[in-house]
Amino acid sequence: MTRSAVINVVGLSPSCLGPNTPNLNRLIARGSKAVIQPAFPALTCSAQSNYLTGSTPSKHGIVANGWYNREMAEVQFWKQSNHLVHGEKIWDELRRLNPDFTCAKLFWWYNMYSTADYSITPRPMYPADGRKVFDIYTYPFSIREEIKKELGEFPFPAFWGPGAGTKGKFAPDEVSQWIARSAKWIEEKYRPTLNLIYLPHLDYNLQRLGPAHPEIANDLKRIDSITGDLLDFFQEKGIEVIVLSEYGISPVSNPIHLNRIFREQGWIAIKEELGLELLDAGASKAFAVADHQVAHIYVNDPTILEQVRSVTRQVPGVEQVLGSPEKIAFGIDHPNAGDLIAISDTASWFTYYYWLDDSRAPDFARCVDIHRKPGYDPVELFIDPSISLPMVKVAFKLLKKKLGFRMLMDLIPLDAGLVKGSHGRIPAVTSEYPMLISSQKDLITTEKIDSTTVYQLIKSLVIRNL
Repeated sequence: MTRSAVINVVGLSPSCLGPNTPNLNRLIARGSKAVIQPAFPALTCSAQSNYLTGSTPSKHGIVANGWYNREMAEVQFWKQSNHLVHGEKIWDELRRLNPDFTCAKLFWWYNMYSTADYSITPRPMYPADGRKVFDIYTYPFSIREEIKKELGEFPFPAFWGPGAGTKGKFAPDEVSQWIARSAKWIEEKYRPTLNLIYLPHLDYNLQRLGPAHPEIANDLKRIDSITGDLLDFFQEKGIEVIVLSEYGISPVSNPIHLNRIFREQGWIAIKEELGLELLDAGASKAFAVADHQVAHIYVNDPTILEQVRSVTRQVPGVEQVLGSPEKIAFGIDHPNAGDLIAISDTASWFTYYYWLDDSRAPDFARCVDIHRKPGYDPVELFIDPSISLPMVKVAFKLLKKKLGFRMLMDLIPLDAGLVKGSHGRIPAVTSEYPMLISSQKDLITTEKIDSTTVYQLIKSLVIRNL
């Protein structure tokens, strides 16, 4: 087998390539490249699952980064068990072909309890006193303490939130730097046959500022430098490389608040707790689980299905609403999916907001809280601009936490108009598609490949010398 590495540069698209990406340009010059017909939806969890199973959400079940669990009557986002991904994974097939095959899975999602040989993933600890303690989860468990001793603590606050991709306590690219160092560490210690590596740096400012912002040039230089260093490291060891991405980012300017519209129709049920409003998904007639440019609409009252479809179609910024036949055509007809699926136009995206008065918004709305929110919230990338001296406020809250007092890190604004980049739909132009670059010149023979074909290309690279 050929020892190989797959470097997932999140947000990379043909539009990103140019004078700021000399290392990626050199890889293209000596290898081969193609754009990827995006997974649908073009989201982290769905795309990665397409790549690693060779199938679509209709089979593997990962219809978004989160969905409504009908049995639990709960919206659940960013779960980590690999058991959620149905079907055989690429490392299982390769291990059947050669029992000596090993796989490392570094920060790719659904990283817990998989059958990969080595894994590292972000995983906080939640003690009973209400604290959230930043940490990682690894397999084997011994990796956790060993790698932190050598590389230092994983810079968790910069993995997501206002500190991600910005200069603060950590360098803007500190998370991707740490993950790249972990990939080298895993290689030196375990020499896996296949090393799957996730580099998220580009994702932050492409969403926060939009792809046309001048600062993106610096982000491209940073990620190109990190990737180039890994490319040199793997080339010295005779390891073949694939660089790929899950999606490209499109500029957006129009947030769509489907749940507010549904609430005005009388379909949303609200629970009041301590004077604030919580979405009661199980008691709602219909509600939307927003995820970037796609929203899964769950209709608990089937008698209003067509009415929901009609209302949704008329919402400005909604381009398409998928019903049962369309879900089959899009490869997303799975029980996890919504009864209807709304797709935005290229300049729009969906929020999870359901309250009509910001003073009644739940406390977690103003926090980085990816598990409690019933939808994805890119506004978590911002600090509320109305807060004067926000770093002083952060320092005071951290002091309270250190002294053992409860505190709420309520720094996130409720202004969805701040977000300037998104993804999830199939982009209108191929320059915003994800892409794949191989160090092997003959690995890719067409200009465009399907997202499920990535599985076969990785397999072909690894078994080249079998």
